[in-house]
Amino acid sequence: MSYKTIVVHMDTSASANARLSLALGLARRFGAHLEGLFARFEPNPREFHVMGGTADYYDTHRTLRLEQRGAIERLFRAEASRAQVDGAWVVTHGDPVSAIMQRCRTADLAILGQANPDDPESWIADGFPESILLGAGGPVLLVPYAGRFESFGERVLIAWNGSREAARAVHDALPFIARAAHVIIATDEQSHASCDALAAMLARHGAASIDIAKLDSRAAQAAGDALLNQAADGACDLLVMGAYGHARLQELVLGGATRTLLSAMTLPVLMSH
Repeated sequence: MSYKTIVVHMDTSASANARLSLALGLARRFGAHLEGLFARFEPNPREFHVMGGTADYYDTHRTLRLEQRGAIERLFRAEASRAQVDGAWVVTHGDPVSAIMQRCRTADLAILGQANPDDPESWIADGFPESILLGAGGPVLLVPYAGRFESFGERVLIAWNGSREAARAVHDALPFIARAAHVIIATDEQSHASCDALAAMLARHGAASIDIAKLDSRAAQAAGDALLNQAADGACDLLVMGAYGHARLQELVLGGATRTLLSAMTLPVLMSH
């Protein structure tokens, strides 16, 4: 198994360049086609034109954003060429959440950035990463907005509780796990019995070194913090875990550990739902 089609979300946020560098590195590692998917929040022009004196402002604003998009496209094409990666540039139209979700469903791996509360350009829509996680139908690699992570996946931490979501995430992450120098399976007391079988399966896929660590957490929020602590203690550079939650009408309901990781991640996190 490998990743042969990778989609990276591009925008005008401060972390977009770092996300592109990470995506290019993965495309080279797996010999994958890389799609730069440009999508960002766009104001509704009707909201400007109904207000007196704002039409000119909107036209100027639109011209600036087109120039910004052009600069990001040129960067993507230049960097893909320099990295000798087969790449394509795609611009979404309409609702960005729906458009990105649809493109993710025809990719082996989707790469998104963590929302940065201090960077307005990183805001796409309320619940953007959560919606993609729950609706993509495949693995989503979330990249923290702080730091650069061109090289990662050498030491992989797996959050294991025996659930369907955890199993889906492990299988979706096998291209990383099989190449990792070391794998740690972090589990709770109730799921410890199935860890030996999981470790044996991973070893058959080529995982060379596997350890099992028991997490001490009692609440879902504590589980998220415990995973981050375990990742730091084990010098891990990739966390693999299931995304827990479901979408209600106009409301997203996430598990506590998922919510914690989305807001406080310190390393790339591969999630599957």
